[in-house]
Amino acid sequence: PAPFRQVGTNLTDLRLPRKATVRELGGCMGPIWPSYYGECSALMFVVDAANPSQVSNSCVQLLSVLSAAQLASVPVLVLFNKIDLPCYMSLAEMKSLFRMQDIVSCATQPITMLETSARDGTGLADVLQWLRAALGDPR
Repeated sequence: PAPFRQVGTNLTDLRLPRKATVRELGGCMGPIWPSYYGECSALMFVVDAANPSQVSNSCVQLLSVLSAAQLASVPVLVLFNKIDLPCYMSLAEMKSLFRMQDIVSCATQPITMLETSARDGTGLADVLQWLRAALGDPR
């Protein structure tokens, strides 16, 4: 079924096998993100690995999310997406640009990083496995 549409957000229900609702909030919606933190059980932060001009902005947004008190213990998955494109930056390059080692060592949340391609499905099984574990679903 098509996801329910709201202004600026998309909701999609997944069965993991327990039902989980995924809310998508685009980067331009950053100012309203905190209004959704209270209902957040797990966080997937998607970065365009094929757009180096957005790295610094994405990093600032990630740091802002990680510093939010309501998300202090919420598991975080950072997805470096669009690895199907020839110009994508590798996981090692992205970790270096984001200074992920420093971010992980300072964060209160458990942070996992994966490479994905939403277009061809690369990494999707790992994302679903992480989501099941983060939400406490058996499997």
